[in-house]
Amino acid sequence: MPKNEMTYCLRIPSRTDNLELIREFVARVARKVGFDEDDVGKIELACDEACSNVIKHAYEQKNGSQSLDVVIRVDLKKLTLIVTDHGKGFDPSKVIVPDMKEYLAQLKVGGLGIYLMRTLMDEVDYDIKPGVRNQVKMVKYLIDKKSSKVVKADRNEE
Repeated sequence: MPKNEMTYCLRIPSRTDNLELIREFVARVARKVGFDEDDVGKIELACDEACSNVIKHAYEQKNGSQSLDVVIRVDLKKLTLIVTDHGKGFDPSKVIVPDMKEYLAQLKVGGLGIYLMRTLMDEVDYDIKPGVRNQVKMVKYLIDKKSSKVVKADRNEE
């Protein structure tokens, strides 16, 4: 592990009433490492969607009988958020990206979790092994990838 990397871990029963604790954990770490409130909200919402998907789909709402892990790794350039479960998997390539105009026109509710995660975070990757281990890894950069300048954590370095 690089010297300037920190890791934060949370293992918690997969219950919907624990989502608030998970959001608070993620938001506190994101603030601590220097993200502004806009990005803290994005990271928090992306994590909430990932954990909600675990509870609803991977564990089929068997309220708290299994745990989920939230690991946050932070280095000088990025925050990496990893949500792991041991439930039912899925093929992320088969998830259809919604047409938001149509979605909003039909006043649909739900079904935007993966779309939101991909929109809110800089990178989203899956490692799916159904019944063994499923992971979604999401990255939010502390730097502007185009200019390679630090834009949030320490504005004096720009």
